[in-house]
Formats: sequence, C-alpha cells, structure tokens
Amino acid sequence: MSAKIYRPAKTAMQSGKAKTHLWVLEFDQSAPRVIDPLMGYTGSGDMQQQVKLTFETREAAEAYAKANGIAYRVMEPKEATRKAVSYSDNFRYSRTQPWTH
Repeated sequence: MSAKIYRPAKTAMQSGKAKTHLWVLEFDQSAPRVIDPLMGYTGSGDMQQQVKLTFETREAAEAYAKANGIAYRVMEPKEATRKAVSYSDNFRYSRTQPWTH
C-alpha cells in the first residue's frame, strides 16, 4: 500500500486560496478499475482510493504514514506567481497593443 502526500492547488472555481493550506494523504490505486458491461460505469473493489486524510502540516502527514507502515512520496507544492495588474494600465500611453472596443 502506497500513498502520496501533497498540498492541493486552488481550483479554477475560486479566486482565493481557500483549502490550499492543508496537506492531503491520498492512497494510490492498488487494483485496476473495471468497466461494467451493461451500463459502462467504471468501478473498483479498492476502497482505499476513496480515503483522503488531511493534515495541518507535512510533518504530521509523514509521521502518520511512518506510524502505519505506509510507503509514501511527497509532492512539493508549486507557489503561484501573481502579477500586479492595474485597471489604469489599459489606458497608459506606453501600451504595446492598441486599446479598442
């Protein structure tokens, strides 16, 4: 049984950084998924895939994995770079593209 520990990125449906400060321990897929021949649904008998544990710190997630004998890998978060954009920049004289309607 192996798992990955990561800090989730912000979703496209939010402008802030809500729910991105927690670390998540998510188990890897241990059994292949099967397709139901009648309806075409995808299913699996692996119940560990449904488990997502959240922790306040990366160290707490690693300690939990070590205490329970779970092989894990840590995925480092990539910090987003934010550009400072001003509404008045649309009308500045040195604009490279012309402003039109």
